[in-house]
Amino acid sequence: MSGIGPVEPGEGTHAGDAPSPRGRLAPLYTRHRRAALVTGTALAVLAGGLLYATRPRPAPPPPPPFPSQAVDFAYLGTEPSPADLPARSFRFGIEVTTRDGPAVTVTRVSQPYAGLTVSSTPHPPFRSTVGDARTIVITMRVTDCGKVPRNVGLPFLDVTLRNRRAIEDHSFILGRRYARDLSEAIQVACSNDAMSLPKTKNTPENADALPAASHNVDRANRP
Repeated sequence: MSGIGPVEPGEGTHAGDAPSPRGRLAPLYTRHRRAALVTGTALAVLAGGLLYATRPRPAPPPPPPFPSQAVDFAYLGTEPSPADLPARSFRFGIEVTTRDGPAVTVTRVSQPYAGLTVSSTPHPPFRSTVGDARTIVITMRVTDCGKVPRNVGLPFLDVTLRNRRAIEDHSFILGRRYARDLSEAIQVACSNDAMSLPKTKNTPENADALPAASHNVDRANRP
């Protein structure tokens, strides 16, 4: 039979096979193909790195508050005096509460009058954690009636506070009840030396209306 028909594939080949470069062009094709693959991979890695570097990042958390801004000292009232308490001594209850931030450590408790000493139970340093209302008992002792005022108008408690952000010396005004109770305790302690007590100085007329409050910051050391 004669005529023109479709070309039959040769032996060992298939109709769908694509022709491949032959001869001198084969190495050039192979090198070009490998270079294209390497370049494409590098571009993909670079694009991924740029996307990672420019991705939106959350804002850093704010620093913790200064300890004096996070802690409260509240006056609770007078405390019973044990039989072995030294003469001219008296005790008060104070509540320490940390409102915010990391735990606050109280490293010192004192007061400003030269003729009066103060200690506390527990003894510093002690910690106050967030939400934990801790009661401490301060014991005061009059050592020189001539160096304490008869009526204390604005008594405050000096403390040193520390947290992760700073160390601060701070003064807390504990309010009118504390002023009254402290004045009465001093008068009782110095009842035999009444003539030696100095007159009250710098006592405002509205001292009885003052609530417990923070007074001032004397020093702040940032670690």
